[in-house]
Amino acid sequence: IVLEKLAARTGESRGLGFTARTMEIFDQRGLLSRFGDIEISNVGHFGGLPVDFGVLRGAHQAAKTIPQSATETVLEEWATQLGADIRRSHELLSVTDKEDCVEVEVRGPEGVHTLRADYLVGCDGGRSTVRKAAGFDFPGTAATMEMFLADVKGITLAPRMIGETLAGGMVMVGPLPGGTTRLIVCERGTPPQRRETPPSWKEVADAWQRLTGDDISHAEPVWVSSFGDATRHATEYRRGRIFLSGD
Repeated sequence: IVLEKLAARTGESRGLGFTARTMEIFDQRGLLSRFGDIEISNVGHFGGLPVDFGVLRGAHQAAKTIPQSATETVLEEWATQLGADIRRSHELLSVTDKEDCVEVEVRGPEGVHTLRADYLVGCDGGRSTVRKAAGFDFPGTAATMEMFLADVKGITLAPRMIGETLAGGMVMVGPLPGGTTRLIVCERGTPPQRRETPPSWKEVADAWQRLTGDDISHAEPVWVSSFGDATRHATEYRRGRIFLSGD
């Protein structure tokens, strides 16, 4: 059983492409063909420094420009074929490890109910409800800055795949399928914000203009988001019958 709070997939591009190891894992499970033609790249970066992965021997290189929405579609279809019961619009409320099973309280379309299973795996990201409910420690450092991310149409910009450092910060540009362009804007000194809603396109375009001098406000935003540089790590990945997995 897979419990998913969202009623439907967002369709947002979010994480792009795969690492070489992910390519290997998908290949071992016969999934690569489901993604169609995959554009690979042996060029990457670490902290903005170019890295040539072409010197490494292996069956695969990293894939690029595959939106997360496509990955979610492939994995959901595969999981369903294998018998997974995916229940959307189901929100986890509480978790109890009963030693011989795990009990969870769930709010679904028909109200609140209880489920029991041998094990519970939290795959719900950096703000994991499972992690918090089960009491996993999550030490690290809080965000010190905010960066903007946007997918836009209607503009043509030179690629800056590993980012370009400018006097006031950094910008990245990369092409996506369907004539969409991915932008990342990091303006030095921008304090982190705990946003309830995404930033506006005007905020992104204004920051871009301050950094580059170029006006891109006429572009059509497809998706706008923001993220920070918080760095945290769970101190363990298992507590009894409860596991953490994923980001």
